[in-house]
Amino acid sequence: MSARTAVDRFQELVRIPTISRLDESEVEWEHFDNFVATLERLYPHTHATLTREFVAGHSLLFRWAGRYDTEPAVLMAHYDVVAATDDGWTHPPFAAELTGTGDDQVIWGRGTLDDKGSLVAIMEAVEAQVEAGYQPTHDIYLSIGHNEETVGTGAAAIVDVLDSRGIRPGLVLDEGGAVADDAFPGVSRPLAVVGVAEKGATLVRLIVEQQGGHASTPPRLSATARLARAITRLNSSPFPARFNSATLAMFETLAPHATGTVGRALRSIAVTKPLLMRVFARSDETRAMTQTTQAVTMLSAGHAANALPERAEAMVNLRVAVDSSVEKALAHVTRAIRDKAVTIELVQPGEPSPISPTSGQAWDTIAATVGTTHPEAIVTPYVQNGATDSRHFTSISSAVYRFTPFEMTKAELAGLHAIDESIRVDAYLRGIAFYRALLTTA
Repeated sequence: MSARTAVDRFQELVRIPTISRLDESEVEWEHFDNFVATLERLYPHTHATLTREFVAGHSLLFRWAGRYDTEPAVLMAHYDVVAATDDGWTHPPFAAELTGTGDDQVIWGRGTLDDKGSLVAIMEAVEAQVEAGYQPTHDIYLSIGHNEETVGTGAAAIVDVLDSRGIRPGLVLDEGGAVADDAFPGVSRPLAVVGVAEKGATLVRLIVEQQGGHASTPPRLSATARLARAITRLNSSPFPARFNSATLAMFETLAPHATGTVGRALRSIAVTKPLLMRVFARSDETRAMTQTTQAVTMLSAGHAANALPERAEAMVNLRVAVDSSVEKALAHVTRAIRDKAVTIELVQPGEPSPISPTSGQAWDTIAATVGTTHPEAIVTPYVQNGATDSRHFTSISSAVYRFTPFEMTKAELAGLHAIDESIRVDAYLRGIAFYRALLTTA
C-alpha cells in the first residue's frame, strides 16, 4: 500500500454522498449501492478472502476467519454521513479536495472524520494484511453500519445476527475518542481518550394542547406561552452532577502526569472533588461528562399568523448519564416543569451503556496498540457524550470501546457535523498503521 493510493481511495469514497435521513423514504439509496460496489472494486483482496453479507438492507458484516475458534474481535465503522450542502464550505463537502503539501496536506469533506475516515483506514489495513498473507489468530468481524447518524438499526440488526449464532466478542472497537493535544488542564502530553461508556440518547416530546381562537383575544397563558414556560423551567433545573467511576479512573490515570494545582487536586481526589466539579462546570464539554443533559432541539406550533395554536410541541434531546437511567431522567423533567397541562411523551428511550473494563486483555490490547503508533500519548478512559452504534454491542460483549485513532485538533473536532469537516493526511495514515497493528494482536 502506498500513501498516495491510500489517499486516492479515501477521496473516491468521500465523494459518494451517502447521506442518511430520519425518513428513509428520502434516502438516495443509489449512492449507498455505489459506495458498496466501490468498496469491492478498491479492496479486491479483502472481498476475495473475507465473507460478506448484507444486513438490514445496506449494512455490511465481514468475517475474516482466524486460525482458532476463540473469542473474536469486532471493528466497527459506518458509511452514512449527515447532510451537507455547499453553503458556507470553503471546499465543497463531497469534492474531497486535497490541499497543502507534505505534512500539511488536508483532505476536506463530509465524513472524513465521521466516519469514513475510520472505515477506509480499517479497509486499508485489512487489505494490506490480507495481501501480505496474514491470517488472524481468531475471527475478526467488520461491522459497517448504514444509518448510524439516524436510527442505528443496521448495527442493531448485525448484533441480532451475531447473537443468534452464539458469538460473544472479546473486543469491540468503534468510533469515539481521539488523540488530542491540550485535552486536559495541567497535562502537557497528548491524550488518547478511549470511551469506556456512552451516555444514553433519549428523546422526549413536550406537548401542550388547548383551545385555539383568534390572536386578537389571547388567554393569559396560550399554548405557546405554557410550552415556553415549561422549557424555561427545565432549562433552569440542571440535572445533578457527580463523577462516575469511569471519570474517576481517568483522574487516576492522569494524576501522575498533571502539574500545578490540577495535578495536586487529582492526586488528592478524596478531598478535592468539589473543587474539580467546579472546574468541570466551566466547560460545556466537561460539564456534560458529569450529568444528564437536556437540549430543546425542535419547536412547532400554529398554522396561521393571526390564530392561536391549538397544539405546541418541543423535542427535548436528553443524554442520560452513565450512573442514571431513563426513568430517573423523566422523573427529573416532570419535577422541573411542574405543570400537569404539559404532556411529557417518551419518544425514543436510550439507556446509558455499561462501563467497560479499564484493565484486562481487551483494554491492554488497545493501549499497547496506541503505544505503537502514538507513543507520545497517554491512554486514558473517559465517558463519551455522543451515541455510537457500539451501544448495541453491549448486549453481547462486556469489552466495548470507542476510539478513533486520529490526532484531532480543536478546530477539526469543531468540524464534526459542521462545515469544513477535514482530516490531515498524516493523521489518516497513522490511523491505518494503528488498525494494522491492532489486527495482529486483537
